[in-house]
Amino acid sequence: MRKAVITGSTRGIGFALARELLARGHCVAVSGRTRTAVDDAVARLRPRAAAAAAVHGLVVDVTDAAQVEQAWSTAVDVLGGVDLWINNAGVANTTRPIVTTTPDDVRTMVTTNMLGTVYGSQVAVRGMLAAGGGQVFNVLGGGSDGRIRPGMGVYSATKRGLDSFTQALAKEVAGTTVRIGQIRPGILITEGWLREAAAAPQQVAKQRKLLNILCDHVDDVAPYLVDRVLASTGNGDAIAWLTTGRMTRRFLLPRKRDVLARYGL
Repeated sequence: MRKAVITGSTRGIGFALARELLARGHCVAVSGRTRTAVDDAVARLRPRAAAAAAVHGLVVDVTDAAQVEQAWSTAVDVLGGVDLWINNAGVANTTRPIVTTTPDDVRTMVTTNMLGTVYGSQVAVRGMLAAGGGQVFNVLGGGSDGRIRPGMGVYSATKRGLDSFTQALAKEVAGTTVRIGQIRPGILITEGWLREAAAAPQQVAKQRKLLNILCDHVDDVAPYLVDRVLASTGNGDAIAWLTTGRMTRRFLLPRKRDVLARYGL
């Protein structure tokens, strides 16, 4: 049985990863910035947990190193230890060019995406080394592969930086009892994605055909990602959903995908 902490897991892919871990009998601590969001997530997850599983909630601002440290300590107490830590907390504002992205949006993306993952990794690696080992996975996103996409300049920069950070951390822990990995979940239609789509309806309409080829529902992707995480045994493992092969097959298949219709888009 794994004892996992997932940051930014009151909704979206983080919530789905927690749900899938619980369904497989593992114990999970979900986290978010507000007590209301955390309590709501825990209440929705409990009915989905297998008999031996348990879910707990942590209120934590991942941009505050002291709060992340406290989250580790609390998780160790309520779970009886932590051997899987997934840095998922992130913010995306992807509908504006770099020069018109507001200072507040820049600050939020950089601090949440970068500092939150760095702090979470530091705390988890230190704790796992002291406790005998474990795994840390960092969730990357659009732009982490170096591709330039319109409106995603700042966000992509944070994710590209996290790719470098994750690879460096894997090298640093090589030979120890801690393993580092990365997760590339692809383009998922989450609450955040829908918020961005509502802010740029013309952009969505223009790219609708391509989005229907590349986008996925969270519930279709989360089981695959969790199975790969649980099966991971190496340091530096990279788990990806939207691989080159999968994208190629979608472009070549005659079957029409319409994943946006579910959301009225």
